Amino acid sequence: MFQPPEIVELLEQDKRYTFEAYVFVFEALNFAQDVLGMGAESPGEPSGPSTGEEEPPERHVSGQELCEAIRRFALDQYGYMAKTVLNNWGIHNTGDFGEIVFNLIRIGQMRKTAHDRREDFDDVYDFETTFREGFEITPPE
Repeated sequence: MFQPPEIVELLEQDKRYTFEAYVFVFEALNFAQDVLGMGAESPGEPSGPSTGEEEPPERHVSGQELCEAIRRFALDQYGYMAKTVLNNWGIHNTGDFGEIVFNLIRIGQMRKTAHDRREDFDDVYDFETTFREGFEITPPE
C-alpha cells in the first residue's frame, strides 16, 4: 500500500498509531462531511505561503463532531469488533483521535481553525460503553 513520505516519517517519529489508524481518520472525516453532512464552511489556517489563488472555504468539522462521525463510521465498518480494531491500531480513547488529527495537521495533511484545540477530542465518549455496551445487533426485516 502506498504511503506518502510525510506519513512514513510521521510513523517513524510517533509509533503509537498504525498507518491504518491515520487512513481511518481520513475516511471518517469524509464520512462526516459527505454522508452525515457535518461541517460548517470555514476558512482554515494558512498551511504555507500564499499562492495568490484564493482557495474555496473548507467544510470544517469540530473535534466533537469528528469523534461522533468516527463512532458511527467504526460501528458501520466493523460492528461489534470496532473497539478491537481501533485498539489494534493504537486507539484506546477519543483523545487518541485528537493526537492523530494534530499529527496530521503538524505535517500539513489536515488543517485547523484558530479555535481548534487538541483537547477538543478528550473524553468525548467512553470506548467500552460506546463500542461494547451500546452495541445493538438489529436483525434484517
